[in-house]
Amino acid sequence: MIDKSDLWIVICALGLGSFGLRFVFLGIVGDRAMPEWLLRHLRYTAVAIMPALVAPLVLWPTATGGNTDPLRLSAAVLALAAAYLTKSVYGGMGAGALVMLAGAYWPV
Repeated sequence: MIDKSDLWIVICALGLGSFGLRFVFLGIVGDRAMPEWLLRHLRYTAVAIMPALVAPLVLWPTATGGNTDPLRLSAAVLALAAAYLTKSVYGGMGAGALVMLAGAYWPV
């Protein structure tokens, strides 16, 4: 159990750090043009963040006690394929959701 004062210190420190990081980009650098090499790298941020958020939920889901679930794995693979083929995030999300719903109603 974490002490309440330690918890609030961590919360305040994370809040200040988050504010500081945003202020550097929006407050200090916000009115200046960024170099092309930095803009090129920033385009890949969402492409890197989404798999990092989804991969643990697919490979080690809490619902199965950390064991890989074939339904979640197949939904992720089909969502990736649908998103790649349709070039649409919504197409990928819809395909993954359909596989999860189908697996919930028609278990193998």
